Amino acid sequence: MYIQLPKEQKDQIIEEIQRFFLQEKGDDLGIIAAENIFSFFMEELGPILYNQGVKDAKKLIIQHLLNIEDDIASLERPMRRNR
Repeated sequence: MYIQLPKEQKDQIIEEIQRFFLQEKGDDLGIIAAENIFSFFMEELGPILYNQGVKDAKKLIIQHLLNIEDDIASLERPMRRNR
């Protein structure tokens, strides 16, 4: 598994999976089944979501660097021409 979550967060997600199955399907999902579903999604979706987050962060950083470049360029003073 690529992404490691704190135990408290993992436990909360597993409870949400159980709650979802109970509300949507009317099934009382056991802890082992919920953990298996959690593991499946973490292994299958975790890398996809992580990589998308990296791409989003890269795009944001590039945009900030472009803004900084514009800000720095605006600080430049015109040079006097030689007479």
